[in-house]
Amino acid sequence: MTPRPKSKFQMYSQIYQNIPQINQAAKKAADEIGVTPELRGKIGATGAVSGFPGLLSADVSKAMQEAYRTPLPLSRLANDLRDLIKDIYGDEYDAAPVSTCEAALWTCFDVLATPPSTGRGEPYRTRYIAPYERHTHHQAGYGRPFPPKYKAFIASRGVTSGELGMEGKRQFNLDAVIVKLAGARYDVHGIKYHVTPLLAEVDARRSEEILAAAAERHGSMLSAFASLGYDTAGYGYGQKDPEGTPELQKKIAKLAREYDVPYVTDNAWGVPYVGTDLRKTGADVMTFSMDKAAGAPTSGLIVGKEEVMVPIRSALGIHSERSGNVTAYGKAELVTFDPGKENIVGQIAALRSIKENPGAFKKPIDDLYKLVTEEFSSLTSNGLGHGLVISKSYNSGAVEVNYQKTWKEGVFGIPIFSIEDFYAGTEAIMGAIRSMGIIPTISYDANILISPGLGTLDENGNLITENMRVAVKGVVKAVEIVSQYAGILEVVSR
Repeated sequence: MTPRPKSKFQMYSQIYQNIPQINQAAKKAADEIGVTPELRGKIGATGAVSGFPGLLSADVSKAMQEAYRTPLPLSRLANDLRDLIKDIYGDEYDAAPVSTCEAALWTCFDVLATPPSTGRGEPYRTRYIAPYERHTHHQAGYGRPFPPKYKAFIASRGVTSGELGMEGKRQFNLDAVIVKLAGARYDVHGIKYHVTPLLAEVDARRSEEILAAAAERHGSMLSAFASLGYDTAGYGYGQKDPEGTPELQKKIAKLAREYDVPYVTDNAWGVPYVGTDLRKTGADVMTFSMDKAAGAPTSGLIVGKEEVMVPIRSALGIHSERSGNVTAYGKAELVTFDPGKENIVGQIAALRSIKENPGAFKKPIDDLYKLVTEEFSSLTSNGLGHGLVISKSYNSGAVEVNYQKTWKEGVFGIPIFSIEDFYAGTEAIMGAIRSMGIIPTISYDANILISPGLGTLDENGNLITENMRVAVKGVVKAVEIVSQYAGILEVVSR
């Protein structure tokens, strides 16, 4: 039996030393939980993850196949997409397709937040404000971090071989002011021992006061606000109004209006229409990774108020030509972010499917929530389940399992891994799931996001319950095995 750890550092050291044993135990457990040879590598606890795109539904695949051999002008497709977005959000909103969600963020910050680079005189600097939340290197990664203590807050991501990393995407004369949220904890965890934002108890009202103070301090340079667009407690958005809209996002939008600057919302793992609604949050623009939860091919989408979408679309080359046409599709500053014909067709098909039958999109999430709740209840018997917060998100097409509250004063809970572990491959829970022959899901900062899609949905979008249950059992078993080798199972059960 692994000895009881005396400190967090000792616990993660024990896990690191036992990774081969953890993976071996997980491999043996695969038979126990029903991972047959036919299922190995064919099912996942996720619908998509970076480097492992989701599978397309029958209607999206059909639309893209028909487009392969059909002459279609891109300007017409862009118009079709705009019409669909206006049908969903209203005539005062517009859209632009791009190659990825990261391209969408780059476009938004480059167009809306950076100072002009032309004209006489020295260029001025601008700053945008972003809460210190999960994967901040995306939504806060386009400016040089301020204060300077955050300049290397994502280490491995910034030095990955062959990439410019964080520094390569930072914009001209732009700074990112990073602000801690009230009620959040920024404890150090993981084999890659780094800060992990723990956001289950974020206080929206007090956070607004902190963000307002930062805005006043940097007001003369302020050009934008930015945050995630998610809607669960594990991401800091557990406090909601009666309609289910996250209060923190509404408060950030209010501050943006007061300073007359745009509010950019990164909703990469979000779904237009059924998910977080920028009309209700007050965001000026929202970005999506359409291949994650929305079921489209690899591509990104920008949806926003017409006022901000005019310069965004112009920078992408899909706004008026000099002849004065309403639409165009040509060359411009950010033409490298063009997603191509088939991907735009796929986006339109996926969005149309969600709009016409939102219930069909929501049902697998409802079924998954019931299944996850059932399977994770088994952790209660050994004490690991106390403090789990399980919630479903139509926005992310997923069920979130947050285990921040399994850590109580003086008692270690389920091991928490940093995002550095996620990128470095030392996130032991994900490693154990992988060893079982199951495609692992997103798991770091005391948060596990489980979603259907990889071998767990049929081509019509219905949950394949038996496959999904095996995948969820694998996640539960991985948590148990890692906790055992951390030396905390018997401690928690007391």
